[in-house]
Amino acid sequence: MSARDDILRRVRHALRDVQTRDDGEPARERRKPQQPGDVVSLFVERVADYQAIVTRCTTAEVPAAVASALSGAANVLVPEGFPDNLFPRDHRRVEDSGLSASALDAVDAVVTTASVGIAETGTIVLDHGPGQGRRAVTLVPDRHVCVVRADQVVADVSEAVALLDPARPQTWISGPSATSDIELERVEGVHGPRQLHVIVVGADES
Repeated sequence: MSARDDILRRVRHALRDVQTRDDGEPARERRKPQQPGDVVSLFVERVADYQAIVTRCTTAEVPAAVASALSGAANVLVPEGFPDNLFPRDHRRVEDSGLSASALDAVDAVVTTASVGIAETGTIVLDHGPGQGRRAVTLVPDRHVCVVRADQVVADVSEAVALLDPARPQTWISGPSATSDIELERVEGVHGPRQLHVIVVGADES
């Protein structure tokens, strides 16, 4: 048996239980629609699995939740368009005027909104619109506090892609930055912030 025949045999074996449509294409499994609360709960669970800190709160509780997440941060970068009423007054606010990487590195934290949250993967997507800032401001500071509304959370990646504008820059975030060395020791903060705080606003906060 040739290598090609062996590969085809393995592919046929792997696809033996896959149903096909009339045109021969694989039939996608139709997922049971989820209730909004279920989607948000799954999102919270998956984000926490990535060792991010997750807080669920009501709209009225957001300022207090943001202040708690920024505890100990002496200066905080706030992108243009972030709601003023959500930022705690007792923190030093830093505006981004094209700050250099070294200047961003001196910032203790950044607080942003988000574009989409994906429940299935626990991923936050930024399209760098109002309140989200440019890509560098969410990668260089050591702490990223991100406010996600419950109505921005979708079930899976395909739903998220359908909502996003492909012409806009995007940053997909699944937990704080982490990698492992050759001995599998976890190292955080190599490619982005070491701490990710996600504040989920609305839906079933109970």
